[in-house]
Amino acid sequence: MSRSPDASSWFGPLEPERPARSVHRAQAVGRLWRGFMTARVMIGLLLLLLQASMYGLGQPVNKWLVALCGGYLAVTLAVRIFARPQWPGHNFDTQWVFTIGVDVVVFSVLQYLQVSPINYTPLFALPVLLASVLGSALLALGTAAGVSLIMLADAWRISLQSPGDITSHFLQAALAGIGLFIVAFLTHQLATRLVREELRARRSSLAVRIQTLVNELVIESLTDGVLVVDGRGVVRAANPAARQLLGAHAPAPVAPFLLGGQRPWRALAELARLTYRQHGDQIADVAIDHAGRSLCRVRARTRLTATHDDEVESLCVMFLQDLREMEARLRTEKLAAMGRMSAAVAHEIRNPLAAITQANALLTEDLSEPAHQRLTLMVQQNAQRLARIVEDVLDVSRAQQKSELSAPASLDLDTTVRDICTDWARQASGGRSVGLALDAGNALIAFDPDHLRRVLVNLLDNALRYASHAPDSLQVATHASATGQAMLHVWSDGVPLEPTVQRHLFEPFFSSESRSSGLGLYICRELCERHGATIGYDRASRRVSDGARDGNDFFVVFRSTTAQFDTMRA
Repeated sequence: MSRSPDASSWFGPLEPERPARSVHRAQAVGRLWRGFMTARVMIGLLLLLLQASMYGLGQPVNKWLVALCGGYLAVTLAVRIFARPQWPGHNFDTQWVFTIGVDVVVFSVLQYLQVSPINYTPLFALPVLLASVLGSALLALGTAAGVSLIMLADAWRISLQSPGDITSHFLQAALAGIGLFIVAFLTHQLATRLVREELRARRSSLAVRIQTLVNELVIESLTDGVLVVDGRGVVRAANPAARQLLGAHAPAPVAPFLLGGQRPWRALAELARLTYRQHGDQIADVAIDHAGRSLCRVRARTRLTATHDDEVESLCVMFLQDLREMEARLRTEKLAAMGRMSAAVAHEIRNPLAAITQANALLTEDLSEPAHQRLTLMVQQNAQRLARIVEDVLDVSRAQQKSELSAPASLDLDTTVRDICTDWARQASGGRSVGLALDAGNALIAFDPDHLRRVLVNLLDNALRYASHAPDSLQVATHASATGQAMLHVWSDGVPLEPTVQRHLFEPFFSSESRSSGLGLYICRELCERHGATIGYDRASRRVSDGARDGNDFFVVFRSTTAQFDTMRA
């Protein structure tokens, strides 16, 4: 659907503010005003030259007329240089005294005091035009009326001097006055319409510029590629996402460029030609295969721009979606749905599992044969394993809740870590000692105590699983940076992690062991992000009793208390 020139933009009515509108109108009036003032200067100069030429030809010249022409030229120059245009439409103000008033008086005096047969009546058209273009309708008609009265008075003066045929003089003055009235009315109407159309054109131009800027910003920010292709297969515009998809090791060149110029793009060029040939939208999955680069599969959708003007070329707009990102989003949605289902199933399993554990414990009390006790022990161990998996799944569900949180208590990092490590070493370490190097000073962190215990216990369990039995194989350290940022490190001397394992360490349901749920590190990441902290992994060296030893270091970087609370509420 086409828009009228003064239509509102799509993001709301685009009515210029009053100051901007005043500026635009002042610019339009200023150009007209300067044109009229320049014309007055030229007329004053010509009048003075006319008097000089008459004197040079030996004709009688009135000295008062020469002085009048010189004064008129000086006044018009002063007004042109020093005066500023006034707002159009005023009936009368002081500036009109130095423009319209001066013109009428000077031209009237020239007409009355002339000693030569020169007729100065046509000069009265200038003040009438000036009043019509830059003044109101009342001022324009009033000026025309005043000039008409002056011409009638001049005709009466002539009739007194030569009592011959006076009818022609009055008839000529009357016809000239009528013509001035018509000129004043039509000129004022045309000038008003031109000013209105110029303001409307400026509003339309402003709307086009704003929409262009907004469109460019939106298109540049899109994650999907956008190509604009003409009928010759030349790309007129391409946003960064499209250039990235088309390029191999670097983005494609900046438009314009030929879409069929490279072999990997020819499928897209053919799709654009098909769109023009069938005059309809197209959709297809296209492979962009650059040598030495993995295959990039995109879903391309084309649309033709609608045009109501035969002189405007219809363009093909092509939208490119990376199928890898689409599949990744689909996997994320499936994973989220599976997580919700897993939480529901885990909640239903927990009660029957508790009953099985209790029944097995009662059964153990009545069995005395070693074979039967081994069987009940197997039941107990597997029930405990299932219980841990259920708790992991439920912990994921709890960590993903987005309910409003109150400000967590400020914890002393060193004291809290020491207490958690002491409890863990007493209950779950199997007699293994933990080396503590707590050097965070009095650093306070905004972290829920239960959540911090969950994170640290998960990291300790994970470190214990892969640590050797050498002394100092498991270490926990804290420290604070120069800016006061506190950090927690859990280090073990395990073997290096493979690169493929490192990339997926904190993803849910990923584990390098078949008997693990793969949720421990994922829960740690969720809890850390919930409190504005960052968790990561690095291969680092630590000083131990027998020298230095490489190991796996999981670290948590805490943020300031205020920043953490603001992040959680957001």
